[in-house]
Parts: sequence; C-alpha cells; structure tokens
Amino acid sequence: MAGETLLNNRYELVAQQGSGGMSVIYKAIDRSLGRTVAIKILRPSLTQDPAFLDKFQQEARSVAKMAHPNIVTVHDVGSDGPTHYIVMEMVEGSDLKKVIKTQGALSFDKALDYAINICNGLGYAHRSHLVHADVKPQNILINQDNVIKITDFGIAQAYTDTMPQTRADVVWGSPHYFAPEQARGEKPTPASDVYSIGIVMFEMFTGRLPFVGASQRELAMAHIQADIPQAKSINPAVPEEISKIIAKVMSKRPNDRFSHADQLGHILKGVQDRTRHSGANTIAGARIAPPTVESIKPVASPPRVTPRQAPPPPVSTEETYRYGAAPSAPGQPTGKSTIAPPNPFVVNTARSVQDSRPMNPAPPNHQFIRPDGRGNPPATRGYTGQITPVDSGQQEGLDFVTIILVFFALM
Repeated sequence: MAGETLLNNRYELVAQQGSGGMSVIYKAIDRSLGRTVAIKILRPSLTQDPAFLDKFQQEARSVAKMAHPNIVTVHDVGSDGPTHYIVMEMVEGSDLKKVIKTQGALSFDKALDYAINICNGLGYAHRSHLVHADVKPQNILINQDNVIKITDFGIAQAYTDTMPQTRADVVWGSPHYFAPEQARGEKPTPASDVYSIGIVMFEMFTGRLPFVGASQRELAMAHIQADIPQAKSINPAVPEEISKIIAKVMSKRPNDRFSHADQLGHILKGVQDRTRHSGANTIAGARIAPPTVESIKPVASPPRVTPRQAPPPPVSTEETYRYGAAPSAPGQPTGKSTIAPPNPFVVNTARSVQDSRPMNPAPPNHQFIRPDGRGNPPATRGYTGQITPVDSGQQEGLDFVTIILVFFALM
C-alpha cells in the first residue's frame, strides 16, 4: 500500500470526510486495534511553527483526558514525518450545519435539547480549564442515536496562544460565530464559547444567522457594534423566554453573559423542565396543578356532641409533654394514662415532729375507725383526723344507734 495512505504503519486512510481552514479529516482504520477512527491531519501551513506544534500536542493531550458523552473522544496524537495528526472516535452521522441547511428552523424540543447537550459538553471542558474557541455547527456532530458530539478542540486555542502577532490581521475561528472579543483579536475565554453557543441557538431556532456581511471585516464589526436581533422577531414561534436568553448570551461584553457553559445549560434545563411540566398539566390553555397528598386524604368528621355532653377541652401540647403516659402496674391492662388521686384507704401514720408522746399500737382484734363511725377515713386529700382504737362491741353499739337515726330520718 502506498506510504501516503498509511500513517506510522498503523492508521490506514480510507476516505476524506471533510476539510476546514486548519485541517483535513479522514476516515481511517486502526490496524492495531481493528476499529474505525477519524483522523484530523493539520494543514502544512500550520506545522511550520514548532511552538504551535508543541501547544497543539498539549491541547490534544488535555482533550484526550476528557471523557464525556457529548465530546468526541481523542485516542492518539502523533506525526509521521511532516504530517501531524490527531486520532479521534468515528462519529457516524451528520453535523448540525447540514441539519439546519436541510430542515431550516428546528422544532422547539429538538433545538432546546441540542442546546442543553452542547452546554453539557462545553461545560465539562470549561471545568477542565479548556476553551474550544471555535464553536460552530460544523464542529457539532450528531450521531445515528441523535447524540451531540463536539469536536475540533484545541486547534484554534493553540493558534491564538502561539501566534499573537497575527491576531490583528487574521482572526481564527468562524467569523459568523466568534465573539466580539475574538473579533478584536483578544484571547478567547469560556464566555467567548458561551457567545458562540448563543449564535448556534439563534440559528437552530430561526434557521438563519443573526449577522451577515460581505467580508470577514464586516462580520467582525457586526459582532462588535451591531444591535442584537431578537430570535422571536424572526420566528414568532420562538418563546419569549428563549428569545431573551439568546439575547443575553449574545451580549457584547463578556461580563453580561454567562461566564461558563454550565450556567447557561442549567437555565435551559429549567426551561425544558417547566415546559414539559406545564404541557402535561394544561387543559384547554388552563394550567392544572397536580393533586397534593392533603387533597386526597379523607377528612375526619367532628365528634358528635349530645345536649348533656359538652365537647372535651382542647389538649395543650405543653401539658401532654409534661404529663406523659405512666407505666402500668404489673398485671394491669395498658390504657389511657391519667394522674391517679391519692388512695383514700391508705392511712397516714406519720407522727408529727412536735408530738413526743409514744404511739400505742392498736390491740389485736381492733380496727381503726373515724370519729364519724365509719370504718375508713374520708376520701379527702390530706385527711389528718384523730384515729381512736375501739373494740367490736362499741362498733356494734354505734351501728345500732345509726340504724335508729336513719329510721327516724325516713319517717
């Protein structure tokens, strides 16, 4: 096989897939691993500067460390003589630019979903301290599973970092999508990528670009000075909220945009969630709130109150806390706890401290009675009546007198 179609005796070039201002892309076969890959070969005009090649390899290694479903995976970077290349995963599908040219303005759901996935991939790169610097639909691939894959990291950034002397004359990046600071020849930042995402969103929702010009200079001046068009004014179907978000991320000053793609992605995800929720709960234009747990709980009926029974007083939370349930006595069923009154059948036999007289114990066959003649103390808390021992005969006499008094009372 001819030498120019085999790189380092490993990568067999099969067919050219595309080309750009910095590279040519080929479909190739990795003979060592037996898989199909995409190889991007840098144009000879870029490989003459050793500083650029060194920076490009550094950027390629940084991209190779990233593992994200919305970023094209980098497998290898190397050279074969004067040919410098980068090996990436092969994405079977199309790029976003071709989709827009074919379909025009995309549906709201598809455009919003694509924008969120673009932010996810670029947000991951920004957290890894990488700036794409050339975000455009041509570098946004869509595989056969409709998954967004961002490619072409590192080349534009490597050029702007190593060739500052040409920034005033040559602006690297696509003039339709670069930020105003890039148009002025300044170094791109994550906020520059956010601006480019805004241009891509504008094109997805309207089917056209926000700025046009006969030359690169006219386009650069439009990014720097021209008023920001409203996507809704071009496509009335674009929601007002989306139109305002696009206008914000296309602000002229970087500080007026979102500083990282993650922030924009979070805002767009919130729009997507609200849209799906309102769509699922909208009937004839009226938004219906989902039922709550309280709305489906049965409501307990109030207790019935008879004329002779007043409703129980409300229970104080403080009292309930202070008077908790007491343990039940052994062998007794557990029920509602109450505070038991003093037992009236327990006689207080404690002596007064001032009473120095000895207490004579009651003789056997006698019982304690009260002065009123009953055999138990009155059920009055704190009863201190004198207890007198009597014999059984006296008790019978007292009972007879009591019967006669009761008889006269009945008469």
